[in-house]
Amino acid sequence: MTKVAKSNSAAADAASYLAADAFFRANLPTALTFDDVSLATLYSDILPRDADTSTALSDALKLQIPIVSSDMDTVTESRMAIAMALNGGLGLIHYNMGAKDQVKEVARVKRHIHGLIQDPITVAPNQQIGDVLAMIEQRKFAFSTFPVVDDAGALVGLLSGNVVKERYKSKSVRDVMTPRASLTTEKHRAVANDPIKAADQFFTRHVGLNKMLVVDDAGKLRGLVTESDVVRITAEAKANRKPARDADFRLVVGAALSPVRKPDGSLDRQRVLEHVEHLLAEHVDAIAVSTAHGHTKSVGEVVKLVRGAHRHVTLIAGNVTSAEGVAYLADCGADAIKVGQGPGSICTTRIVAGVGIPQLTALHVAASGNRGRKVRIIADGGITKSGDIVKALTLADAVILGGLLAGCREAPGEIMEIGGKFYKQYRGMGSLAAMKAGSAARYGHDKADRTRKVAAEGIEALKEVSGYVDDVLANLLGGVQSGMGYLGAANLTQLRAKARFIRVSPAGQKEAAPHDVVEVSTRASTA
Repeated sequence: MTKVAKSNSAAADAASYLAADAFFRANLPTALTFDDVSLATLYSDILPRDADTSTALSDALKLQIPIVSSDMDTVTESRMAIAMALNGGLGLIHYNMGAKDQVKEVARVKRHIHGLIQDPITVAPNQQIGDVLAMIEQRKFAFSTFPVVDDAGALVGLLSGNVVKERYKSKSVRDVMTPRASLTTEKHRAVANDPIKAADQFFTRHVGLNKMLVVDDAGKLRGLVTESDVVRITAEAKANRKPARDADFRLVVGAALSPVRKPDGSLDRQRVLEHVEHLLAEHVDAIAVSTAHGHTKSVGEVVKLVRGAHRHVTLIAGNVTSAEGVAYLADCGADAIKVGQGPGSICTTRIVAGVGIPQLTALHVAASGNRGRKVRIIADGGITKSGDIVKALTLADAVILGGLLAGCREAPGEIMEIGGKFYKQYRGMGSLAAMKAGSAARYGHDKADRTRKVAAEGIEALKEVSGYVDDVLANLLGGVQSGMGYLGAANLTQLRAKARFIRVSPAGQKEAAPHDVVEVSTRASTA
């Protein structure tokens, strides 16, 4: 009788909660996105903390977490990419900057030594304290102590926050700084192998100091380590999740590629390849050919060009929403393919152009083009919470986040205060401002074309500052692991195999969120 009962209950579940193929087929021609569906729970002996979130974007590029920061100019530059890699993910550095600048951003990530700030903010001895105060205000720095360097980059002193005050605004930095002769420093060669261990010993030896200034043999400033960073990183070393590193122990990083064209519209093959070679010289781990419409001759042309010249670099291409698009880019040589057209919070492609597919259906259809192939699928756009990531990972190998990271302190852009709250600029790469800065080719336009109006496919907005990447990712990954625990999935492969879907009504969507209560805010006061 027990066997019969168990069989009946299993049959009831199987009839109600459907695997991906059956579920999405049953709901055609309606297209569904994250809030339209929910996942059914299964028997589990997996504790959320034990769930393995590691993934891969190619045979060569392994990640500890399935999260990539978007190649948007208000999301990912070197600081974001470093934070992503330290948390086990990947940052894609945008291309809305000069080619040389992008190479420098990649170099900053690859040369990052954990705990050593290699490009600390400095001031010059001939500046006035008033200039320093203005810089702090403009850039919203939370610190006021700065190394002082001359034009050659040599350390000449330290400007203490104790003298960076309004009453001293007319004084020069040289007059109030602690001179080089009075500073205790450390040589770069002594810290290069293990800066945290060296800094820990330094602060133990020198009671009362909270900054270790690092110089080379010529006296040039090579970086600094703060005591607070030593404490934080020492704690991080005990964590289960490890940074994403290459074979030489460098942090991993990706870079988006701009398809540079000649005046006649043809691909400037030489400039593209030269730029890729410069990126590879700095050991970039992934190249992303990112456009709004990836199922095109031009994108395929760039992917084939790069793949033909460099067989082993990880190539990401997109964006598509069809099985044919995935198959096309895979045949061109892509290792991973971005899926998503118009789901982003600041994207207006579906409104302006009338195209695009709700994201979960798009992921399922696109994944169908991957059967029998080794390419990876990346869900790009539409994710607003950790539950969305869980649902996306039932159909994809990784997700790309833009809006959820744009408010982090590591994102590019200045912090501004409005009504007592702090915000950062966030704009779609299809916004007019972004296209003028360099992303027009992403949408099939020429930024230099002044003869006609370009149709924007994105908006400019503000995101409330949400803290640091470490904290945001910790919350998101906690939710992902919780979802894996509910499905009894020890890893992402099992998550995809075990996922069973049910469609949710508008009433069910309301039921899923807090309701019929007055929510008590737990946000700390900023007063």
